[in-house]
Amino acid sequence: MPISAAQRAALITASALLLTSQTTGCSDGGQRAAPPATNGPTGLDRLAAQKLEWAPCLPPNQDEGGGPAPSPLPGGGSWECTYLSAPLDYAKPDGGTVDLALIRAKAREQGQRIGSLIFNFGGPGGSGVTALPGFASDFEDLRSRYDLVSFDPRGVGRSKPVVCLTDAELDAYYALDFTPDNAAEERKLSDAQKKYAAGCQQRSGAQLPYVGTENAARDMDLMRRVLGDRQLHYFGISYGTELGGVYAHLFPQSVGRAVFDAVVDPKAGVVGGGLGQARGFQLALDNFAQDCLNREGQCVLPGTSVAEIERFITDLLAALDKKPIPGIGGRDLTETQATNGIAQSLYSKEFWPYLEQGLDEADGGNGALLLALSDSMNGRDQNGRYSNLQSANAAINCVDYKERYTLAQARAKLPEFEKASRVFGAYMGWGLASCAHWPVPGTWQHPNVSAPGSAPILVIGNTGDPATPYEGARSMVNALGPGVGVELTYKGQGHGAYNSGNACVKTTTDGYLLEGRVPKSGTVCR
Repeated sequence: MPISAAQRAALITASALLLTSQTTGCSDGGQRAAPPATNGPTGLDRLAAQKLEWAPCLPPNQDEGGGPAPSPLPGGGSWECTYLSAPLDYAKPDGGTVDLALIRAKAREQGQRIGSLIFNFGGPGGSGVTALPGFASDFEDLRSRYDLVSFDPRGVGRSKPVVCLTDAELDAYYALDFTPDNAAEERKLSDAQKKYAAGCQQRSGAQLPYVGTENAARDMDLMRRVLGDRQLHYFGISYGTELGGVYAHLFPQSVGRAVFDAVVDPKAGVVGGGLGQARGFQLALDNFAQDCLNREGQCVLPGTSVAEIERFITDLLAALDKKPIPGIGGRDLTETQATNGIAQSLYSKEFWPYLEQGLDEADGGNGALLLALSDSMNGRDQNGRYSNLQSANAAINCVDYKERYTLAQARAKLPEFEKASRVFGAYMGWGLASCAHWPVPGTWQHPNVSAPGSAPILVIGNTGDPATPYEGARSMVNALGPGVGVELTYKGQGHGAYNSGNACVKTTTDGYLLEGRVPKSGTVCR
């Protein structure tokens, strides 16, 4: 059952970074930065007056994941791409700049056009320039009245990408044991994390302080101004909901119609966020195992209960910890890569058959499919080249978060994590130490997303979401403040709701974005 290029791209886009266990994290900034004093037009005002030169899109480069140029739009028409110049440091808007890659599909009904609808598909670290065309058919109804726009955030893809290690070094890094069993393995992991952080500093050090979420939010407001929109209309998915929340806090009066789907809990913190993900992936694995059993003898995995199937999985991982098995092109499948591949396949119910097949084949000594799934999570293509997905993810998370857990501190948290998940707990717990050697200090404890005065924001939670557990939606609604967050619940599986195929979610969301119909908070879709 080979994975198609389109499915592979979707997997990469959907990924949260499990290796750091801080994927869609939190912060506590609190104070809104005051604009610099000036006697004339600021550098930001001059940048807001820039004219974008749109042109046909080139094929994605390797940092964006590679692949062909975007296909023509449904019904004809072409994607357009350009660059927008933004301040590297918003505290010094007359200083250096960073060029941000943008992509656009113009609205079909220009006479009924509402404005631009800006997308962020999550990560952080995912290329919006490659993701938006990949999901074009899902958002085609919204293109009736919106220019669909996405971008590579600073440090991502074409937007001055963060680079940390060579492809060969990344192969060795991702094959490491990220759940050490003794002091020697802990030292090996710590040394590798030091090398990774040093590589980021060596290759991308000048920009590392400026790739955080608050700067990305300010970039979106500059984007709004340059695109000529009075308000920001926005669709954020996964980490994109955190970015949207920070934007709403900084610029509440500029929020237009906004949707947050697959919602990050803005109050969870690093440990709480990691524990939430451990529970979320465990729930998704439980649901996968039960679905396998429900197919009455067709499931190829051993066991007659969810517990027995999961015992088979934990036994397989324990065996891989002792002895990896052949994978792809001379590379072996390790315990860490298998765990990564299992998690990757839980992002969508569509990929459950790959998980079943991959586990069965690995039990027979063939680790190719699980390794392919892990590669997809890490942004590795079939030629052994990596996008900068995970490098950007690490850079953004580590500059956002103040916490710098040591391996010893992470080890102390393991019982709590292992209680949260039999399969993913240790993996997520050790991930707390991923920023221990980062060369740039973090910014916050939790994101401040309070947005008094903002227009209503539709907040969609999925009860079966593994990466951004359902509880995050209610937490986001509460944090946005009274009269801002409007909660919509989808009782389903997978990461996110709008692209799930559920007609209720789509109709409700489209009605809000296209017609301004705000649903009743607490609406449930099944």
